[in-house]
Amino acid sequence: MNKKNLWFLTLFSLVLVLSIYYVTMPSDLLASSMSDTSTTKEKEEVKTSIDESDVIAALKVENTAKVNDTLEELQDKLTSKEATTEEKNSIYEKIKTIHSTSGIEENIEKKIKSTYECEAFSKIEDTSVKVVVDKCTSSSSLANNIMRLVQAEFDKKMYISVQFSS
Repeated sequence: MNKKNLWFLTLFSLVLVLSIYYVTMPSDLLASSMSDTSTTKEKEEVKTSIDESDVIAALKVENTAKVNDTLEELQDKLTSKEATTEEKNSIYEKIKTIHSTSGIEENIEKKIKSTYECEAFSKIEDTSVKVVVDKCTSSSSLANNIMRLVQAEFDKKMYISVQFSS
């Protein structure tokens, strides 16, 4: 057994133990820790301004707000005292899926920016991917290349749409 395998098994077992601990921890302990973080969030005010002409930034803010609302609802269900272990496991898997999807969306946006030097927004929903490209000249060959770049991120066939905003 080499060092890489040993490190992998060690880190994997640590993550597994922490996940099991998190799922089986008492709901009242989790609820109290979540309420502490929510009160500190309420004290801090965050002010952001968005230029109305920047379509990509507006789409990203809207998507982030939706994802945060969904995650907050799932966290509330996860900390509910009435939730069973199976329900908590299901909710935890949904949270992991949301984080994974967000990571893939960010990766797609970074690849489009580095490859084609265009600002992009991507949204994944089930088997479809919507990509909005800005600050780039629209052409069918560029859209086709972006579709290929996005499809390379997935193992299964995805329905990909590319929209150019001007």
